[in-house]
Amino acid sequence: VQVVESGGGLVQPGGSLRLSCAASGFTFSRYGVSWYRQAPGKERELVARITNTGGTKNYADSVKGRFTISRDNAKNTATLQMNSLKPEDTAVYYCNVRNSWGQGTQVTVSS
Repeated sequence: VQVVESGGGLVQPGGSLRLSCAASGFTFSRYGVSWYRQAPGKERELVARITNTGGTKNYADSVKGRFTISRDNAKNTATLQMNSLKPEDTAVYYCNVRNSWGQGTQVTVSS
């Protein structure tokens, strides 16, 4: 089982980033996908989740209207589109599928 995130980086406030989560070693389409983030000195928090079919999506209040979660079961990938980024979005972002975590990808929002 392997989960790998990518797409993080440094972006100015108001900018956008697109994070990707690639999974392998299991039947991806059977499982929901969740994105979490952890800022320095803070607990890991749930950002967004999507069901296995993509039919239901949930978001933390802090990102509603700015972030969009999606998935492509044919490619075993999930995506987190992040728009209108704020400095408080700065964190390491993690993908979780079938209770497996990736290594995380750093997102830094700063001018």
